[in-house]
Amino acid sequence: MRVFLRVLPYVRRYPALAAATLGCAVLSTLMVVIFPAVTRRIVDDVIRGGRPELLVPLLAVGLGAFFFQELLDCLRIVFNNHFEQKVIRDLRDELYGHIQKLPLPWFDSRATGDIMTRLIEDVTSVERVLIDGIELGTVAVLQILVVSGLMFAYSPPLAAAALAPIPLLAAGAFAYTLTARSRYKLQRKSVSALNSILHDNIAGIRQIKTYTGEVREQARFDAASNAVRMATLVVMRAWAIYSPGMAFVGSCGMLLIAGFGAREVLGGRIDVGVLVAFFVLARFLYEPVGRLHHLNQIFQAGRAAGDRVFEIMDAPTEEPDAPGLVAKPVAGAVEYRDVSFSYSADIPVLAGVSLAARAGETVALVGPTGAGKSTLVNLLVRFYELTGGGILIDGVPLREIPRRHLRENIAVVTQESFLFNGTTAENLRVGKPDATDDEMWRALEAANASDFVRRLPAGLHSPVGERGIRLSVGEKQRVSIARALLKNPPILILDEATASVDTATEALIQQALDRLMEHRTSFVIAHRLSTVRHATQILVLERGRIVERGTHDELAARGGLYAKLCKSSFILHPEGGGAP
Repeated sequence: MRVFLRVLPYVRRYPALAAATLGCAVLSTLMVVIFPAVTRRIVDDVIRGGRPELLVPLLAVGLGAFFFQELLDCLRIVFNNHFEQKVIRDLRDELYGHIQKLPLPWFDSRATGDIMTRLIEDVTSVERVLIDGIELGTVAVLQILVVSGLMFAYSPPLAAAALAPIPLLAAGAFAYTLTARSRYKLQRKSVSALNSILHDNIAGIRQIKTYTGEVREQARFDAASNAVRMATLVVMRAWAIYSPGMAFVGSCGMLLIAGFGAREVLGGRIDVGVLVAFFVLARFLYEPVGRLHHLNQIFQAGRAAGDRVFEIMDAPTEEPDAPGLVAKPVAGAVEYRDVSFSYSADIPVLAGVSLAARAGETVALVGPTGAGKSTLVNLLVRFYELTGGGILIDGVPLREIPRRHLRENIAVVTQESFLFNGTTAENLRVGKPDATDDEMWRALEAANASDFVRRLPAGLHSPVGERGIRLSVGEKQRVSIARALLKNPPILILDEATASVDTATEALIQQALDRLMEHRTSFVIAHRLSTVRHATQILVLERGRIVERGTHDELAARGGLYAKLCKSSFILHPEGGGAP
């Protein structure tokens, strides 16, 4: 019922389609009363009454009833398809919109394949609960009531015999419902796990082939696929017992009609035509009961899917901006005041970090892996919310800057440059949606990327493939830099932007980065000496704290952790050797 109530507002948006679907279904259902009446008249009046002239008119009435019933069903299907597709679209769009607003920590513990399954498959299952439930349920109940009323009009004792199995059918449905939820929930979880493995393996197919992991990954996929098979068999096994069992009870009802009906005919209390009509009506009585059993199966599957869909819908979004915030121009001065952060209560990542960068300065962050460098800059973009202290931009606390305005004024270039599965131009316009071709070429020129883009078959409009697979690592990185240049932000974050390229490519990227950092406040995380040595200030982090700060020459002469890092593999010369 909770799922029903949650989806109901989406249905209310289309009252005309709902009314048309339900109206056609109701009118089609009312047609069922005609054929039993025609059958009774043929038996009693035509055959036993010796009036053959009534046969053709009665057959014409029956034919007309069947024609209009199927015509109404045709219209119902058309209306219903439009109706359900609109509801699916609205629910899916709203779910996706909600996902876009969720904070990054929410995604850290979720598999992409699981999210995709909820967004695509589970939404459809939830929709079927309501739209098919309203249509099938209303029509089935109405048909049972109409047929039952007609039976009682013909013969109350025989009608009571025909309805005798109904309590048993209701009890069976209740028992099935009580045990179904766990079965369908297990099935949905196993499908999500399979989709997650499939997504990971397709995205990482090159790594699988590189490390000859085909056999291992095949085994993982087979195990997940077998889990889906086993979970589905559990569902189907219960249905295999439930559905034939209910059909058997319905068949017993037919025998009751035959037995009681024969006695009523032999006793002269009803005509043979009434008994024949009852056999026809029995079909129309037990058929909607069977539909209700099928609806019960749909409902149980939809309820399990609905729990998964609305689990996401109920997840808290990023903290909304305080009312009345004003977006002011950003110069780029950044200050951290005693900042602390932890991903969980027992694992502190940053503790008491303070720093200040004037507008246009370059701050380099160095330190061992896990020292908190990336976390420090992620807090600036509000990917995560700090747990202590404060961060200010131009003297204004981050929480007093509209989140959208904050991110519009920061560009991030990471080690793994993500490109969307589109053209070069489409990826560049992520930085500036209204960028002209001339602007994009200028940005590519500054990023040392124009030469290889011109060599592409369609230049700016050449597809780059999923995650930019058609480009080399260095080429993807330079497109990312061009994208940041188009955005033209006052604050720039470079997170290991040259870590994955060779020396020649690094020189091209470094030239592009130098142009990108001009007149911008830049935070640079790097292990390359060429990237950090000219920074305005270098901050050395260890275990979430700043343990040294100064220029390259000052820190190298001090002989502390920075000097040790220079001599080790953490901070390298452009040629790859340790710094002296």
